[in-house]
Amino acid sequence: MPDTITYRSYLRLPDLLDCQHPLSDAHDELLFIAIHQASEIWLKLALHELHAARALVAADDLRPAFKMMTRVARIQEQMIRSWEVLATMTPADYTKMRGKLGTSSGFQSDQYREIEFMLGNKDAAMVEIHADDPPTHARLKMRLAQPSLYDEALRLLARRGFDIPAGVTQRDFTLPYAASPEVERAWAAVYADTDRYWDLYELAEKLVDIEYHVQLWRFGHLKTVERVIGFKTGTGGTAGVQYLAKVLEKAFFPELLSVRTAL
Repeated sequence: MPDTITYRSYLRLPDLLDCQHPLSDAHDELLFIAIHQASEIWLKLALHELHAARALVAADDLRPAFKMMTRVARIQEQMIRSWEVLATMTPADYTKMRGKLGTSSGFQSDQYREIEFMLGNKDAAMVEIHADDPPTHARLKMRLAQPSLYDEALRLLARRGFDIPAGVTQRDFTLPYAASPEVERAWAAVYADTDRYWDLYELAEKLVDIEYHVQLWRFGHLKTVERVIGFKTGTGGTAGVQYLAKVLEKAFFPELLSVRTAL
């Protein structure tokens, strides 16, 4: 019965709060676990919003999509702030627990990888990291083949009469997106006449806002790792700070950045 539902039972707090099991006696390991688990919950919500927003853009129903995209940016703000909490862990604190992490790494987050695919950073090699987890591997392989949110935005431009090449709208979506001069010209036309193309202009700015926050999150990740472990190799075998610095160079919506120079 509805009147038997309590705050604790509705949120399944006994289950949720029983998910933190430090493997060492280090005081800060609970912090490390809690930050990463909370981030995965935020990623789950962000994916919920992004999948719905992409479907709405594909259906030419932009107004509710804008609300969802704004919500994603606010979720990203929460995740960015979490780095400030994790950064209270010192190198000495981390050393006490690092040996318990084995080869585990945030690099292995399948939800983060799905976010990257949704935003257009496609890389088939990243799917194979999950080869030993068949359900996750199958899900990511499916997501890799789907159009990204940006792909659907470009298809919308084509439906609105802009000259978007078929090689853009009907491409192999498993491959990384390559910038197109025709796409840049289309966005330039939108920005040059915002009164006429207000909804497309707003869509462009919502996309830019999401990319802006992704980059802030990436930078926060880099600086937190640098602060805690310096330039050591990451637990998952990546190059640590050097790897994260290269990730910062990857843009999701290239023409929405280059058009600013062209205007």
